Amino acid sequence: MRTAALTALAVAAVLAVAVAAAVRAPAPAPAAASSHREAPLIAEDPAADATDLYAFRSPDRPDTVTILGNWIPAEDPAAGPNWYVFSPRARYGLHVDRTGDGKADVSYYFRFRTKEPVAFLGNTAQTYSVTRVVGSRSTVLASGLQTPPNNIGPRSTPNYRSLAAAGVHDLPGGAKVFAGQRDDAFFGDIGAIFDLVAIRNGTGATGGGKDFFAGYGVHGIALQLPIAELDTPSHVIGVWMTTERQRIAIRQTKGRAKAAAQWVQVARLGNPLVNEVLIPTPLKDRWNALGPDQDAQFARYVREPILASLLNQLYPSLGPFQTTGRDDLVAVLLTGVPNLNNTGTTLADMLRLNLSTPVTAKPNRLGVLGGDVAGWPNGRRLGDDVIDIAERAIAGALIGKSLPLGDGVDANDRTNLSAFPYEPDPRSGFDNSKGVTFPTTG
Repeated sequence: MRTAALTALAVAAVLAVAVAAAVRAPAPAPAAASSHREAPLIAEDPAADATDLYAFRSPDRPDTVTILGNWIPAEDPAAGPNWYVFSPRARYGLHVDRTGDGKADVSYYFRFRTKEPVAFLGNTAQTYSVTRVVGSRSTVLASGLQTPPNNIGPRSTPNYRSLAAAGVHDLPGGAKVFAGQRDDAFFGDIGAIFDLVAIRNGTGATGGGKDFFAGYGVHGIALQLPIAELDTPSHVIGVWMTTERQRIAIRQTKGRAKAAAQWVQVARLGNPLVNEVLIPTPLKDRWNALGPDQDAQFARYVREPILASLLNQLYPSLGPFQTTGRDDLVAVLLTGVPNLNNTGTTLADMLRLNLSTPVTAKPNRLGVLGGDVAGWPNGRRLGDDVIDIAERAIAGALIGKSLPLGDGVDANDRTNLSAFPYEPDPRSGFDNSKGVTFPTTG
């Protein structure tokens, strides 16, 4: 917008700086992961980067469903004095579609505030609010909730398990919430995968991989909700996570410039690896800015997966891998699998979960491909090996080509918790598990 008044131009210039600060916050060191740094713009904004989404029936409370989203990739626990925290200038969201149209019927939003620093050290404990939105009705479920501090070390954060346990809060109606630093439950040999889908040992089915994520943390938000609150006639829901930042719009009214803030989506994640592996790089930022109901425009890249073409080039002796007509992948990622978690004909990338599927007593890391229908792509549990599942599915596991592809990393390096929020406590910064200890000289 042009204005004649120099004052209005000055206001616009100041607000432009504010926009840049609000939409593109200072970025910690880069990292890589399942859906971490998957698009050019979000790679510059780690505090807004949605890394992994999980949705599963709670194993110890099977009448509830747990939805867990992680943000901020590859947090080094020793990265002080300004440790990783949720951005106070972002709005984090978990969304549920109950009708299969790719639009949110219920959304939960989280806003964070950072406490005053301690001496020269940043304060990693934050307060936050939880707001539920159903249609046009918005309800603040809780405010002033506190996250546990990051796991800095035995002097700063002694008895960390008890500190983390105190971060679990009750919400109305029997729900629970947790927000704070966690050990990254995702596991994978990212160093090999991004070296042109390299496999360190055989086809990846017999171990031998290196878990990039060992020792790294994330910031997680976990909700545990009664199934009755979300259930549908088909018992299937679709789930995704988002991050939004405020954008300042300048409007001129009666010759005066006026600023108005609006939330703009900068990150989205449903199924793992979709934007990172299937969507072409020039379209990744656009994908991140849209809702799942707009995903039909990207269906071509699921039906004609780039990775299948790459596998044909890199591993011709294992192929051929089918590169077109991949309706099997459309079912897994965009509509749900018939007789398992199908939500209809709308093409939408959502993590679909059939709430009537019983909890598995002994989960199989390969989920549905391993005969365990309570695992991905029917929801996603912390122990589901989504890299191995995805590689085998793209190679053709659902259309008769059984090939035990994988990355050689089959589980997280830490044991998951047996109760909410399930994701393990982060490692201690003082322990510095990735550091090298120098020999003593005295």
